[in-house]
Amino acid sequence: MAFWTDAASGQDPKRQYRFIAEFGVGDCSWMVKNVSKPNLSLSEASHEYLNHTFYYPGRASWNSISCTLVDPVSPDAAATMLGIIRDAGYEPPKGPTDLNTVSKSLAITTLGFVKIKQIDALGEPIEVWELQNAWLKSVDLSGLDYGGDSLSEVTLEIRYDFAKLTTHGAGLQSTVPENSGLFN
Repeated sequence: MAFWTDAASGQDPKRQYRFIAEFGVGDCSWMVKNVSKPNLSLSEASHEYLNHTFYYPGRASWNSISCTLVDPVSPDAAATMLGIIRDAGYEPPKGPTDLNTVSKSLAITTLGFVKIKQIDALGEPIEVWELQNAWLKSVDLSGLDYGGDSLSEVTLEIRYDFAKLTTHGAGLQSTVPENSGLFN
């Protein structure tokens, strides 16, 4: 039965505000204000024959996600995220012999793991997204405004190669074969 017709079943719909985003760079999950879930796109190829066009699925591509953090004084989210970029290999040039560049290996290592957990009313995970080979693509610091009283924020764009989804709970149905590699 559907969750809206059978309250006695204990089933509840997933709620947007029940989530925890975790990063491998210390406990900053409490700073996360919002985060987007991973999105997958398939390219397409077409074949034209006479008066018809036929479409075929192409390559899968995972889109980057966005995550907004509140920027507390301590620990300083802006300094932490910019430190991750620095530790990935970026350094402003000091002279013509400074040849440091960012590497994917360092970018992945310095950010660590990225997990997005959607939880139920008891705090138990319903679904867990793990971003594979995640790295910071951009760090956007909020502006300042004498007329505003909003909290300072840091918006991150996180790029990754693919995502793994693990679901928890009773009565789950999946159309994706267990060993397909796409979601498991």
